[in-house]
Order: sequence, then structure tokens, then C-alpha cells
Amino acid sequence: MKFVDEVVIEAHAGNGGNGCVSFRREKFIPFGGPNGGDGGRGGHVIARADVNLNTLVDFRFSKLHRGRNGEHGRGADQYGAGGDDKVLRMPVGTLIYDAETNELIADLVQDGQEIIIARGGQGGLGNLHFKSSVNRAPRESTKGQEGEHRKLRLELKVLADVGLLGMPNAGKSTLIAAVSNARPKIADYPFTTLYPNLGVVRLGPGRSFVIADIPGLIEGAAEGQGLGHQFLRHLQRTKLLLHIVDMAPVEEGADPVKDVRAIVAELKKYDAELAAKSRWLVLNKLDLLPEGERETAVKNLVRRLRYKGPVFPISALAREGLDPLLHAIAEHIGQSKPVETVEPDPRFRNDSLDDVSP
Repeated sequence: MKFVDEVVIEAHAGNGGNGCVSFRREKFIPFGGPNGGDGGRGGHVIARADVNLNTLVDFRFSKLHRGRNGEHGRGADQYGAGGDDKVLRMPVGTLIYDAETNELIADLVQDGQEIIIARGGQGGLGNLHFKSSVNRAPRESTKGQEGEHRKLRLELKVLADVGLLGMPNAGKSTLIAAVSNARPKIADYPFTTLYPNLGVVRLGPGRSFVIADIPGLIEGAAEGQGLGHQFLRHLQRTKLLLHIVDMAPVEEGADPVKDVRAIVAELKKYDAELAAKSRWLVLNKLDLLPEGERETAVKNLVRRLRYKGPVFPISALAREGLDPLLHAIAEHIGQSKPVETVEPDPRFRNDSLDDVSP
């Protein structure tokens, strides 16, 4: 399945039905009076969060979504039926914006959460509403209102507790595969990961968290190098960032310290709030270094970065050093405040950073 995290759609709510002009006609009752019914309400277009979806691919080619029109009123006091609502199932974590004003309409953060994104038009009034002592045979009715027509931009930000970031081929996919149920593509070349992957880490009864892996960043991502900043939005809801560092790069002349500083610089260019999140260094691929040099390599990197936060030397492939990391994450997340969400527009309702010197 192709991963799609941003689309533009159009929502057309149904029009309301027209009211009816009708009079009661029965034998021996020549002046029965008005009995025209009201028109039915047009169908709403409703967005519903569904935990079983993880991409907006269903909306990639299906751009236009309509609610049904309400039926017209009829005689004999018969009201028109309301139009069926159009329900759009979206992944949890979807933000809905007005494409023309860029106004945030809703943030779907809970499974089953619903929001009306386009309201159906009200039905018109039949002539039975216009009768009075001085107007006993009204020939008036009103037409149904048009349904709302909105152009909307859908943006998906995955809901995860922990986010992985780092250079391509740093071992992020190997790590998420080693600690969770996720099975991303793993290979020995850069940019193996082309879209975010989510995995659930279970440490015991009642102790679990969600971890997100995004494609690797490179220096110049803000200018569109590599995959650019396209997927960094998926880390904005996380409570903790794990900065994966390749301690044994295969490229000649590669410097892990330079790579760390480049990633930090790209984070700051993209979003200051994201750069300010709690960020831990996870030094990966230590199994590729001689055992006697590992401790020295770790100390030298931390000293050069002037880094004072948590550091976890690991080998994701050999599954070494993972338990202390996972338990520390679980303890940190348990003490963290819940992710703040944006309240929907009422009109549509039914750890500080341990800085790395550049």
C-alpha cells in the first residue's frame, strides 16, 4: 500500500428539499386547508477517525465527496426524508484544514471521533406553516438551502510516543524491527525507508509504547536534498526523539559528530518546537568496532558534542544494549504529559533539549 500523508479533497453536503404547497381534498370537505410538508435536510459530510487506517491513500484519487440531497415535501402533511450523510473514514492523527483559509477545522486524535466538515442544507417549509386566521389558504413555501461546499486539505501526523531520526543507513529500521512488531524493509544502502513505519513495543502487562521510524535526513534537507523535510511532521506529536548515530560508517572520511550536528541543524530549520523536544543519543553499530575501542569512541563523541543528556550505546542488529534503552523510554514516557491537541472549531462540533553545539 502506498503511504499518502497529504491530500486535498472537496466536500459537498446535500441540498435541503423544497417545501410543498398542497391542500387537503376530501369528499364533503371543500375547504380542508393547507397540508404541504417540509423538505428533508441535506446529508452532512462527516469525518470519522478509524484506528484501522494508517494512510490517506483512499483519498488520493477520490477527490469529490457528496452528501445526498433531502427529499421534497409532499401533500397530506408528508415531510421529505433527510438525505443520507456521507461518512469519510480517516486515520487517527489526521488534521483537517480549510484549503482556502488554512484554518484548522479538526484534529482527529481518538478512534471513533467524528466531526461535520460540511453541513447539509436545511429543508424548506411547506405551506402548512403559513396558515393563519387571515390567510387560510396560503400558497407560500420556501426552497431548501444549499449544502456547504468546502475545499479541504487533509494532513496526517502519525500518533507515536517515540520518534527515530538520523542519517540514512544509521540503523533505524533495524532498531524498530528488533524492539517491536514492525517489519520495515532493511537493506545495506541509504534511503531504504521511504515512508514512516510504526511499531508497538511491549515490555509487559500494561507497559507499552508506540515508536515511529521516518526516512533518514541528510544535510541540506531544508533545500530538498534526499527526501527533504517531507516526513518530519510525523515526529511533531512524539514525546521523545531518539537520535540514532552510526558509530561505524562505511563511507571514507565520514564523521558521526558532523552527522549529528547536521541533523540538529535541519531540525531547527524545520520547526523550533520539534528541535526543542527531549532528544537522546543512541549510538548504534558498536558491534562493528573492536571491543577495546568502544568505550573510548563513545566518550570521544560525547565530549566533542558537549552533550550532557542520556546516551545509550547499542547494537540493534546484535540486540545488545536494548533493554536499558527500552526501560528508560518507558519510564520517561510514563512521566511525560499527554500530547496536546487542538480543539476543533466550535462551528463544526456534533524534558528540555540537551543542545548540541552546531
